Amino acid sequence: MIKIALTGPECSGKTTLAIKLAKDLKGVLLPEFAREFLNQRNGYRFEDLDTIATGQKQLELKAAEMGHHLVICDTDILVVKIWSEVKFGKVSPLVEHLYQTTTYDLTFLCKPIYTWEFDPLREAPNPEERMRLYSLYYDALKKEGRKFVCVKD
Repeated sequence: MIKIALTGPECSGKTTLAIKLAKDLKGVLLPEFAREFLNQRNGYRFEDLDTIATGQKQLELKAAEMGHHLVICDTDILVVKIWSEVKFGKVSPLVEHLYQTTTYDLTFLCKPIYTWEFDPLREAPNPEERMRLYSLYYDALKKEGRKFVCVKD
């Protein structure tokens, strides 16, 4: 199985690109677990990030069990890790473990070049914050030696 992930700040084109890749490459699109989880809640706490990361991992494991040749992940556990660091100033051992033990054949890091659009599940950062978040993603991928490509448009 080939597994590709999309990562980056909110509203940077991850879902749009994931849908296009899955269609053009005839792969299976894995949705963002957090979106489904948060649609059933009013807000979230630090502890919920363990559930979100675990849910994302389970989606990926299920795709592998089903024998799909190409899986495109609309998001990855790095999104949960970075958001945890930024919002709560810490990362749980479980989220860190899931991040360290989940690999992809390639990750696309999406740069936030698009205008931020309202979505009830998004938290509205200012433009400078989105670029700071992008730098955090870049640094984390580089530090871990992950195979990634920066998508700028």
